[in-house]
Amino acid sequence: HLEESGGGLVQTGDSLRLSCAAFGDTFSTYSMGWFRQAPGKEREFVATISWGANVQYYAESVKGRFTISRDNAKNAVYLQMNSLKPEDTASYYCAAVLSDSYYNAPTGPYEYTYWGQGTQVTVSS
Repeated sequence: HLEESGGGLVQTGDSLRLSCAAFGDTFSTYSMGWFRQAPGKEREFVATISWGANVQYYAESVKGRFTISRDNAKNAVYLQMNSLKPEDTASYYCAAVLSDSYYNAPTGPYEYTYWGQGTQVTVSS
């Protein structure tokens, strides 16, 4: 079970920090990802982090502005979003997949098993 929080309405250039709480006792062995979906568009990859937090990938559109992190002790993953733009407006989803590799950080939505319900981020111009 995954639950996102932290979305909201902000202005261009503002920051938001999304959180995803995971419920279960094996969180530390899950690769975690963030995806987003705008109305009328397909779900797209935003960021991913391996369960060891040693591997992270970002979509080109957010690289340098967004940072993914995790706290395995708190069963949580975060997405720090800075310099937000109107094109970042979307519902943001947290995803998880059990991983047998310390380095695994999938970027495709079909690679994930569990999904949260999403949190809305709206960036006004």
